[in-house]
Amino acid sequence: MALNHVVRMAIAIDLLILAARPAEAGEQIPPAAAKEAQDIYNTRCVTCHGPTGKGDGPVGAALSPKPRDLSDAAWQKSVTDEYIEKIVLSGGGAVGKSPLMPSNPDLTAKPEVVKALRAMVRGFGSPK
Repeated sequence: MALNHVVRMAIAIDLLILAARPAEAGEQIPPAAAKEAQDIYNTRCVTCHGPTGKGDGPVGAALSPKPRDLSDAAWQKSVTDEYIEKIVLSGGGAVGKSPLMPSNPDLTAKPEVVKALRAMVRGFGSPK
């Protein structure tokens, strides 16, 4: 239980840092969008991708193919921000990947939250 709290605190601190600096040149992520993105990741994504994005969530262990390790540097370099946002919104099937990665059509009207989720994904690939 204590470890889960530590992971949540680490994610919260990372999101506060992301909200305070540009995600892209000239782009700011509003704190409310960063908070909503954190909540979404914790409820929708962590079960497969794990708390640090390594693809080691409890549900992900049972999936085939395994969830993407979002911290993989080679993968991070191989994808664009637009690709990450598309898979967040439209799911794996939209980009030729596993249809087990669900879409999030409710986020279509929330571009700041999608950008914050993309920034979280990028953050998993940053050296700590």
